[in-house]
Amino acid sequence: MQRSEKMFSGGQLRIARLINCFSLDEMGEKVGTTRQYIHQLESGSKLPNQEMEEALAAALGILPRFFGLTDLAPLVPEQCHFRKQATTPQMVKSQALARGAVLGMVVDRLDTMLDLPPVSFPNIPVKNAEDIEQAAEQCRIEWGLGLTGPITNIIRVAENCGAIVSYFDGVSDRVDALSMDRRRPLICRSEAKPAACRLRFDIAHEIGHLVMHQGVQTGDRETESQAHRFAGAFLIPRSVFVREFPRSRYLNWQKLEAMKLRWKVSLAAIIRRAYDLQLIGADQYKRAYIHLRKTGQSKVEKHDDYIQREEPELLINAFNALENYQSGAIARLAVSAGLRNEAFELVTGFSIPTVTSHHEIGNVVSLF
Repeated sequence: MQRSEKMFSGGQLRIARLINCFSLDEMGEKVGTTRQYIHQLESGSKLPNQEMEEALAAALGILPRFFGLTDLAPLVPEQCHFRKQATTPQMVKSQALARGAVLGMVVDRLDTMLDLPPVSFPNIPVKNAEDIEQAAEQCRIEWGLGLTGPITNIIRVAENCGAIVSYFDGVSDRVDALSMDRRRPLICRSEAKPAACRLRFDIAHEIGHLVMHQGVQTGDRETESQAHRFAGAFLIPRSVFVREFPRSRYLNWQKLEAMKLRWKVSLAAIIRRAYDLQLIGADQYKRAYIHLRKTGQSKVEKHDDYIQREEPELLINAFNALENYQSGAIARLAVSAGLRNEAFELVTGFSIPTVTSHHEIGNVVSLF
């Protein structure tokens, strides 16, 4: 990849600092200097000597060549969709974006070496609730999911559509999930949310952004509400929801819990879906949420532990396939991206394997 051996980019230093979640003070302490000096390096007003450059790289888990990479494309607001953006501090957003940018750089390299699934997220702009319901139904039909049954594994659905799904471990519990609308979309989830059904909803929410908000800056109440509505409609299509929702004067929590286990959707999301489809009124909707809060189910609900958490597969399968085909390929990919194992594992969740032999890669490896 393109690199200038003599160039030091302060922006690259900032990205490396952010993927490690270091403050300016913490970065300075790790290399024996001040936050002011680190800021000067990042702003470009000063350049480090070779000794400082190597110390920075070692502290950040990267190679010095990372500072000179020129193919780490900046992300624009229209490409990034944050879950909980309104309440997420800017520093936390920057940390998540930095990891996403570096992960994207790694994925771009993978795309030249592996035949990954083609990207197949349709572009469906929406204006109202009916548009959103139809968009969710269209996606289920186009992707062979039908309209009558639960989605067994929503991460696999996203990956089959060409997205890379990954975890963000240690960034903050204030980022539930985010997606990046790029040539190969990224969906990143927080490790901080334990309930599998809520993680499924987050993935569906991000799929909604990728389908409905291509080229649209999100994060406001309207676009977040649209993605919420899409997630509910995608997980439980309205025709079958209307048939299965237990309508009565008082909510039948036993039947709702059975519905939760069948569809692997939280009680809170089911209640919201019923309200959106006008199966319950505002008063009943409010009472339902009061019930969940009073029974200690605001964050962790009854039967959450019965629903198995789904794990990303595409990225780790890609790394394994590449390494099996060509021992040492992952190590060379990491070097080309300027990453030591520490930073590589931080952004990908995958540890660089020990090299046992060397072979030259001759063809693109098919992964689907």
